[in-house]
Amino acid sequence: MRSMSDDHTHVQEFFTARAADWDSRFPDDGPAYAAAVAELGLREGARVLDAGCGTGRALPSLRDAVGPSGVVLGADLTPAMLAAAIRAGRDADGQLLLADVAALPLRSESLDAVFAAGLIAHLPRPAENLRELARVVRPGGTLALFHPIGRAALAARQGRRITPADLRAEPNLRPLLAGSGWRMTSYVDEDDRFLALAVREA
Repeated sequence: MRSMSDDHTHVQEFFTARAADWDSRFPDDGPAYAAAVAELGLREGARVLDAGCGTGRALPSLRDAVGPSGVVLGADLTPAMLAAAIRAGRDADGQLLLADVAALPLRSESLDAVFAAGLIAHLPRPAENLRELARVVRPGGTLALFHPIGRAALAARQGRRITPADLRAEPNLRPLLAGSGWRMTSYVDEDDRFLALAVREA
């Protein structure tokens, strides 16, 4: 059985190797990120976390959504990704935290929303990890699980097939979220985006 540190090392190695050219590999994703952030319905002054923020591509849209009085945090496990976010100037849009989403250094119910792009496939213990995201969000707060391309397009890009066990399949994701403190409110899986929205249950 793999330990938590093995999982961390694997994820860090994967993203460290890709950090430097991550943005240049996917230069056209910006509008998809902005559209997904808009679906969160964030208000001026809201507090939001980008969980597994990578190079911080969602941070400018999150800052625009919450305004100057809001709080934007970006948490990632991989120092090289956060360094790339700083090089891109995205630390101006949010506070960057070197942190594991499985054990966030945040107070319970301190946030209004969590945005998570491409995160769910990298969670070592999905139910437990989604519960930790639920812990830091107030009841009625929201979660967006996003990817700039859909499941089929991503599988084709990676040269693999979608299996029925795919966590992001709606029949799997809905009960996974429900068991972790979230209620799924919408689900979109199209070629040009994947977006599941959920509300934090009381």
